[in-house]
Amino acid sequence: MLLPFEASLKHKKNYKTGSLILAGDIGGTKTNLTLYKVEEDQLIPVNEAHYITADYNSLIELTSLFMQNLPDPDFICFGVAGPVISGHAKFSNIKWEVDSKELSEHFNKMIYVINDLEATAYGLAMLSEKEVTIVHKGIEHVPGNAAVIAPGTGLGEAGLYWDGKYYHPFATEGGHSDFAPRSMFDFELFLYLQKQFGHVSWERLLSGPGIIHIYQFLIMELKRKESAWLKEKFVNGLDAAVISQNVQKCNVCKETMEIFIRYLAYESANLVLKFNATGGLYIGGGIAPYILDLFESNDFKTNFCQSGRLNDLVEKVTVYVILNTKAALLGAAWYGIKN
Repeated sequence: MLLPFEASLKHKKNYKTGSLILAGDIGGTKTNLTLYKVEEDQLIPVNEAHYITADYNSLIELTSLFMQNLPDPDFICFGVAGPVISGHAKFSNIKWEVDSKELSEHFNKMIYVINDLEATAYGLAMLSEKEVTIVHKGIEHVPGNAAVIAPGTGLGEAGLYWDGKYYHPFATEGGHSDFAPRSMFDFELFLYLQKQFGHVSWERLLSGPGIIHIYQFLIMELKRKESAWLKEKFVNGLDAAVISQNVQKCNVCKETMEIFIRYLAYESANLVLKFNATGGLYIGGGIAPYILDLFESNDFKTNFCQSGRLNDLVEKVTVYVILNTKAALLGAAWYGIKN
């Protein structure tokens, strides 16, 4: 266990070895479902599948499809990308609503619906030290609250309250808080995005679409030269993965990702200050594990430690990248069993 939680699987009494847990990581773009078997303190995958969320009418339809010809699970928990209020979640980019009561009635068992970043935070209970890597070593370890930030399709943020003995995750929607420019460059980028979207949140920059927004700004507003060979790679439109994979070959890609890393450092430090996260800052999501080499420069460390009068606090905090991309699934499974 990476962090001490209220109980590990070894100490839970509400399941038997061999119990089955269905866990889901439900995003606006993709949905990942896994059926796990509990073996002592381990979750063993029995079956897993990946879906395009918008191809289905509801989570009930998708779950029913997945469970065909599989044994009935003892526990079910879904981590959902979006705010969850009293077990109910509504997506912004697809016509989906997820409701724990409706799901429970349909499948005739208690089903939990939690925020996907809350699930990622719970996933830290299932990860080992080998499944994270340090990108900033804090000056001093001080036990306390922790935080999770996760750039992916969107930007997720969550906190972990430290009660002096155990951690207790909670969800936030901090990724939708206002982007705060620090320089004239930042302000020009802010105005560029404001013309398109009105409100400019951190998610507009710290996400896959955010990488594209930064790239477009450099090309269209600052007139950076776009390489012909790179344009040919954008066969289905601009692609954040293509941009991040070509930093060694393309100056605009390199500049784009340097800006992305800088902003990630800024908002990571903001999160540390907001949660007093002396227990650590964990970077999750689907982007960070694939750009680890970009953290090796001093850009992240330098910009992370730029917090003015409370910079001493920020410097003490160790920053990790979560390498296990299934942390949210593991966390949803853990939550389902825990409850």
